[in-house]
Amino acid sequence: MLNSCLSAVLFFLLTGLAASSSFISDNVFESHGSIGRNLLQAKKGCSVNFEFQNYTIITSQCKGPQYPPNICCAALKEFACQFSEELNDLTNDCASTMFSYINLNGKYPPGLFANECREGKLGLECNATAPVGSLNDTSGGQIDQILLPFPLFVSSLVVLFQTML
Repeated sequence: MLNSCLSAVLFFLLTGLAASSSFISDNVFESHGSIGRNLLQAKKGCSVNFEFQNYTIITSQCKGPQYPPNICCAALKEFACQFSEELNDLTNDCASTMFSYINLNGKYPPGLFANECREGKLGLECNATAPVGSLNDTSGGQIDQILLPFPLFVSSLVVLFQTML
């Protein structure tokens, strides 16, 4: 069981690394020294205060005992997409902090969102209409943001919870 979870984590990590260059952060091209040292360094704090966010978007819609995937995942996206820029920054702890508060407020079973919310190999897609100031832009009027670390992070949570049991 642990071996299959580890395989899933590695799959999502490699998928994220092999993603199209249009989804790779500019930070990848900066020199950060040794990779091994970076992995051991603590992540910076999150700029979003998730403690005082309104989680009723999720908790009022995603209810057990069935936890319908279409409803729960839509609620997760409705809540999380507004923070996609912060959640995609792998140098901070925003994703883990957000999921901690979601689980604290909703008392969800471990791995619920990891097992149910999948839209593709790039993560959950967030669509937002273009800002008013860019109406003359010919980009199609859509801003597509992908929540890349969600599959990796949620898979890691599954492994963590399973090793604790």
